[in-house]
Amino acid sequence: MFQNDKSITYDIGGVFKPGAGSGFRSLLKDKKRIVIKIGSSSLIHAETGGIDYGRLEKLVRIMSDLKNQDKDVILVSSGAIGVGYKNLGLPKKPETLALKQACAAVGQGQLMMIYQKLFLEYNHKAAQVLLTFDVITSDERRKNAKNTLNELLSLGIIPVVNENDTVATEEIEFGDNDTLSAIVASLIDADMLILLTDIDGLYTDDPHINPDAERISVVKKIDSKLISMAKGSTSSVGTGGMATKIAAARIATDVGTDMIICNSSDLDNITAVLEGEDIGTLFISHEQDDFDTTDFIINKRYME
Repeated sequence: MFQNDKSITYDIGGVFKPGAGSGFRSLLKDKKRIVIKIGSSSLIHAETGGIDYGRLEKLVRIMSDLKNQDKDVILVSSGAIGVGYKNLGLPKKPETLALKQACAAVGQGQLMMIYQKLFLEYNHKAAQVLLTFDVITSDERRKNAKNTLNELLSLGIIPVVNENDTVATEEIEFGDNDTLSAIVASLIDADMLILLTDIDGLYTDDPHINPDAERISVVKKIDSKLISMAKGSTSSVGTGGMATKIAAARIATDVGTDMIICNSSDLDNITAVLEGEDIGTLFISHEQDDFDTTDFIINKRYME
């Protein structure tokens, strides 16, 4: 967290207002169906490329506690390729599609084994769900994915979702798990999406450079001015930058899901967010009946 952190609200009409929108945040404690997305850079030690078991264990413990509060929780987890290339002894993240898919094939099984073992330690079961983009472009596959996820939740099982990197190609890949997590939220009618990342939230400018940059605590509407604030990713491990998170927010909020971006460096932020604390950037939902998720992604309107 930056020492000069100041929070404001981005109101409808592109106007900044002082304050953290405490009225909106106070409602977060009542969320019942929560999707949590964590990226590769939050699961892997940057210095070595090895799995950060301490962070994984804490994430599972917090999610298990949410489950014990009678909340439905779904985890969207990156990391298969990162875990795989380390396991194979490769010096860096692979660049060719074939090698990426080979690493994913090795890493996905290992990562899921770790998740299942950790969740079992807290008396919860986890199930692997792998998706590709064509799951939402096909009515039948979308329905099947929705039914599977909802059935798992009804059985008290925690779905662990990732893109199926082993078979994904440019034509059928999401490309980032920010988008995937928003899709999952829309499939199961989640009321909260938490994006855990390596940043504190959306700022009016780069806080590393501009000491007067202010954190935007609450966003009531996403417009072109807000989109222009999006910056590229500075992580060498992850694939999504701020632009993908704004795109995810467009999907989530337009289908009726509140979304928050917060820093994964302290996983207690998950609990703090749901207790209404002023952490990260909260995007307020405003469900639109005419919003077409598939069309939005295909045409990449978030870049316009």
